[in-house]
Parts: sequence; C-alpha cells; structure tokens
Amino acid sequence: MSKPDQSEVNTLGFASATAELQKNFRQVEEIMANFANSYDHMDLDPFNLMQSSAEWFAALAKDPKRAIDANISFLQKSMELYQQSMSSLLAGSVPEQPVIQEEKGDRRFRHEGWEEQPAFNAIKQSYLLMSKWMRDQVQSVEGLDEHTAEKVEFFTERYLDALSPTNFAATNPAVVEKIIETKGANLVHGLKNMLEDLEAGKGELRIRMTDTTAFELGKNVATTPGKVVFQNRMFQLIQYTPSTDKVLKRPLLVIPPWINKYYIMDLQPKNSLLKWLVDQGHTVFVVSWVNPDTSYADTEFSDYVTEGVMTAVDVVEQATGESDINMIGYCIGGSLLATTLAYMKAKGDQRVRSATFFTTMIDFSDPGELGVFIDEEQLANLEKRMNDSGYLDGTQMAGTFNLMRANDLIWSFYINNYLLGNDPRPFDLLYWNSDSTRMPAKMHTWYLRNLYLENNLSKPGGVSIDGVPIDISKVDIPVCFVSAVEDHIAPWKSTYAGAKLFSGDTRFILGGSGHIAGIINPPAAGKYNYRVTDQLPDNPEAWAVSADVVDGSWWPEWDRWVKQLSDDQVAARHPGERGMRLIEDAPGSYVKRTLNDIAAPAGAEAASNPAPTARTPEPEKPTVGATAADDLTAIKGIGPKLADLLGQAGISSYAQIVELGAAGIRQRLVAIDPRNSRYDTSGWPEQASRLLG
Repeated sequence: MSKPDQSEVNTLGFASATAELQKNFRQVEEIMANFANSYDHMDLDPFNLMQSSAEWFAALAKDPKRAIDANISFLQKSMELYQQSMSSLLAGSVPEQPVIQEEKGDRRFRHEGWEEQPAFNAIKQSYLLMSKWMRDQVQSVEGLDEHTAEKVEFFTERYLDALSPTNFAATNPAVVEKIIETKGANLVHGLKNMLEDLEAGKGELRIRMTDTTAFELGKNVATTPGKVVFQNRMFQLIQYTPSTDKVLKRPLLVIPPWINKYYIMDLQPKNSLLKWLVDQGHTVFVVSWVNPDTSYADTEFSDYVTEGVMTAVDVVEQATGESDINMIGYCIGGSLLATTLAYMKAKGDQRVRSATFFTTMIDFSDPGELGVFIDEEQLANLEKRMNDSGYLDGTQMAGTFNLMRANDLIWSFYINNYLLGNDPRPFDLLYWNSDSTRMPAKMHTWYLRNLYLENNLSKPGGVSIDGVPIDISKVDIPVCFVSAVEDHIAPWKSTYAGAKLFSGDTRFILGGSGHIAGIINPPAAGKYNYRVTDQLPDNPEAWAVSADVVDGSWWPEWDRWVKQLSDDQVAARHPGERGMRLIEDAPGSYVKRTLNDIAAPAGAEAASNPAPTARTPEPEKPTVGATAADDLTAIKGIGPKLADLLGQAGISSYAQIVELGAAGIRQRLVAIDPRNSRYDTSGWPEQASRLLG
C-alpha cells in the first residue's frame, strides 16, 4: 500500500475528529439531560432578578422619551456602522475612525483580527453598540430605589459579558485561527475539558482555572517552616521557625479570613508575606481556621471571637511569655479583629498593642458591588439553602466573587479551556482561589445581616459579643490600614471610612492593584506604588491628593511603622518552647481539608454541644502549665493561658469550679492580679456541671 498523500491524511483526521465529536456530544447530551431533571429542585432566580427587572421596566415605561432617544441613537449609529462595514469589506481594510471603540484596558479584543479583519471588526463594533444601547436603557432610571437600580445595572453588565462575541467560536478570530491550525482538534479537546468539569461539578459547570494537580500544600505552596502549637475545634495555631538570631519582643499574630485559606500569604517563598515577616525578625503566629461541616451549623460569630481570636491571643502569650502583642487581620479576618479589639476594650484586656488591617471594611455603609447580593429576599433564599446542609459551600461564595469580574475570572477561562482547547496552566494563586472553604450557617447569616445589611459594627453598642456590647470608637491603640486602589471586594473608600472610627493614632496606606495583588506585593517584585499619611481628612479623595506617593511595595513601610512602636529585641523564639507541645508540622491538617472532606478533622468536634467541643483530643492537647485533673479548656471562655492561671489559683477540676461558683472563681483570680477581673466567670459553673454529668 502506497503512502497516503496529505489530502488523505487530512480526510482521515477529519473523519476521526468527527467521530470523536459525535461521541463527546452524546456524553454531553446525557449529562445535560440528567442536569435538566434537577431543575425542579433548583432556585433558578436566587438574586430575585425577575422582580427587579419588573420594577425597572415599570419605571422605564413612565419615561418613554428616554427609551425613544436611546433607540433613535442606536438606529443612527447602526446605520453608520452598516455603511462603514460595507465599505470596509469592499476595500478589504478596516476604517481608520471606527463608529465605536472599546474602553481602554478591555483585554477581550487584543487579538489582531479584531482590528485587521473587516468582518470581525464589524462584529466587535456591533456588540459594543448594542452594549451601549442596553446601558443607556438601565442607567439612571428615575423612580427606582438605589438598591434595585444597582442590581439591574450589575446584572445587565454580566449579561453583556456573556454575549461578547469573544465567547463564541465562530465570532472569535483567535478560535477560528486555532480551528484552522489544528483542524478542529482544539474543539474536541475543549469538549473533553468541559465534560470533565461537568462531571467534577456533578452537573454544575465549574470551570478549572489552574492545574490543581501541580500543587501540594507543604510541598510547593505553604512551605514556610513552622509547627502547629495548638488546636481546638475552631482553628490550628501555627508558629513559624525564626530565621534571625534576634526577634522583636512583641510577637505578631495574624488573623486571616475564614471564607478562604490563610496560605494566600504563604504561596511561594518569593512572594510569601509570612516568610518575609519572619525574615524581618517577627515571631509570627497565624490562625488556620477549620473548614466546618454540618456539625458547625449553630456556631456563631461570637465563637470566632471567644474560641477563636481570644484563645489564639492566650496561646501566643503562653508560647512567648509576652503580654503585649501586635496583630494583623486580613479582609473579613480584619473585621473579626476589630470586633475582638472592641470586645477586649470593654473587658479591660490590653494585651494587643497595635493592629493592622488588610483590605478590611468596618463601616459597611457602602460595600461596593457586593451590596448587590445582599437584601432581605436574597438573605431569606440563602438561609433556606443553608438550613439543609448547615453551611454555605465555599464555591457559592467564590462564584459570587468571580461574577464581579466575569470577563477575567469566568469567560477568559471558558475561552481558553473550551474554545481554544488548552489545558489549565499551573498558577499558585488560582490554586488557592479554587481551594474553597465552608461558612457555618448561623455565623454567616449573622455576619451578612449585622455587618453588610444593617452596618451594626460601626454603631456604638450595635453589636454584642458573648453578651458584651462593643464600641469600635473606644479602641485607642495605634492602627494601620492597608487597602488597594482597585479592590472590588473591599473598596478602599469604604475601608477608609472604617479607619476613621478608631480613636487612637491611625495610619492609612493605599497600595496599587486589587484585593490580592495589592497585598501580596513583595519588595523584590518592584511593582506598583502606594500612598501613605497619618492624617485622615473626612474626604478620602482629598486624602489621596495630599498623601505622599512612594514607588514599590508597602511592606517595608509597614515594617518601619510597627517597629517604631516598639523595637525591643530578644533571642529568637522557637516553636515548642515554654512547654508548648508540637502537634504537627506547618501548614497543619486543618488547611488541607477540602470541600470533599466532610468528616471533621482530628481535634474538631461537633458544635451542637458547646462545652465539650472546645476540648482538644488528649494526644494533641498542648501543655497548659499546671497539672490538672480535668481539661478546663473544654469550658467555653477558658483558653490555655486562663487554664494555667486557674491552676495557679488552685483550681484544677470541674468539681472545684462548681463548688466555688462564679463569684468564688473571680475572687481567686483577682487575688492574683486585679486585671483578671476582665474574665467573665458567670457561665463556667454550669458548663462544669454538665461536664461532670
């Protein structure tokens, strides 16, 4: 048999590709049919868009002139584009002056085909004209309340994103070029990628952003050396190994958000904020929150304060012997830190001497685009969904964030993976972004309602923690806010408003880029710039004009600020000193728990029985100083430091706590140090009685 010529090879390749396409399409039909059967059980309008759209249409009908003007303008521009396009097609070149041009920075139309080929140029301009017409119809419509107007505008933009010609194979020159180059093989491989994503999402299309198999926690991400020195049902506490002979006397405790994992601050050594802090001579501790399951359904926001941050402060004090510490809170972790500081102020606890807030909102009066997703109707729908599982699946929260930047975080990957047929590339940041966590139902509902919906955290006494009303304005320690100019999750002007709530010295730093890149910006990268002052006028725009502008990363600026507050040094502290038992190597086991791991990790028990759940399993329980007959840390409100203190007061068993009663315990603590009056002993005897039973 003679060697086949090129035409025969092409024919055989096309036949093979066609057969493969037919096979894959049959799989798609089967999966989509199964998916369609679940429609009856799904809420297809979780954002209540039908009602919002009806209200918008009613308001628009009251102003017919507005619609007529928009239509006339659209028709005129369309005729102009038609004439221009016909001339361009005949001439074989694009016009020098287009009818409409995309905005600067719109990366969807970077391929040269949009500018060099008349047909694609006409398609692009037609889309841009249609988009402008729709925006003109929905923007600034009179008679709509502000929230409904924002919702209609936001989801109109998302609709326009979806309709972009870049999202369709036949109207994207890059895809057409790839089809010709590969003889359609890119579509075959893209279809396989889509099938894999559908199957992984169990009928829901979850587009992979990166090759998740390329990373392993503790191996090539989250590699800064350290040890887990404490754990309870809420978190593990990691203490990092020092890299300097001397360290600052004040240790540093970092509170990350619980809606995603802490290792965004410890991706690779070259961009690890935690490693950089260690290298600057800080004794760094970081909280690694548990990834909760159904058993945490009744866990409250106040538990994150008392069993979370307050317990972590106790452990840091025990591990270092220092009662003065510096703290950092990132995003929602910063909101939690501010809440804890106000709680500590109300209790007379002065152990935190400075606080830093990364991209943190405390005043939620203007939450930016996230406010679109929060109203009474949407909260009711969310509560209904969480009632069944006891938590909010992290992919739903991630989907919300992705929707806010749909072209970059959804459609670009749709085009790359499915239309161009490329496999996702390894990228540590996107690996972290896809490693979602869950939120306990009760805590998440409380958080959305009290902070986003009602803005209670900014109001004196608007929030109570464990029965204690708090007031942010009474917190008078030095604070530093670090925000990002392009942040769409915590808009910098909103974080600025929160910074003005504190009554002590306040520094505000505004870095470049967005919510992640604006914070994870190592000095060696030489990227962006930042503005900084210690004076905060009422108008944030006025602040931005008057602030000093400095090139590069803000990290050294912050390090100078915190060291000016106290630069005393001591010999380097190593994990395991002062009797702390080493549980495991960093990054620990809690952070490795994925959405597929439903069973509670070791050391985390069910939240339905508050008293016993704080207990750490005996093999992993840290030393708390005094030898105790009972584990006093099983009582809510008693951390390892306080258990040690109770041991000094001669209290080592549940029976003693029941016998002494709240007043007797308090009396013994105050006898050791009057400052111990800050501890609320009222609930301890009842919990101890239950534990005895």
